Amino acid sequence: MWPVTRTGSDRRGDGGSAAVDFVLVGTLVTLMFLAVVQLGVDYHVRDVLAASVAEGARYGANADVADPASGADRANALIDRALGPSYARAVAGNDQQTVDGVPVITVRATAHLPLLAWFLPVGPTVHVTGHAVLEPR
Repeated sequence: MWPVTRTGSDRRGDGGSAAVDFVLVGTLVTLMFLAVVQLGVDYHVRDVLAASVAEGARYGANADVADPASGADRANALIDRALGPSYARAVAGNDQQTVDGVPVITVRATAHLPLLAWFLPVGPTVHVTGHAVLEPR
């Protein structure tokens, strides 16, 4: 066998490179995980707001109620129960609106999406609107 000679650069080896690889890959995986969680939180908040204003509009369009303000109150109660009391406020639209000639009740809500990155300024704003056909009395 021929003798193996090593140069100065070969003697160093790769000792300690696993820790560096772990830090680099771990940071990337953690950021990707937080981004997916943030996306899930955003979709959850948007869906809760949309369902709440839709239910509020349906409640306000009921023949026994027929009041947009009652629909907004119902939407606010649902938002408070699902997301918290100081999160978003629903407001009623005009007393009488029409869509394609049909009278409807409109309830709107606006909220800032929460950010997991607490050091960033306020998150994006989401606007949702719910409509329901006004039932005749």
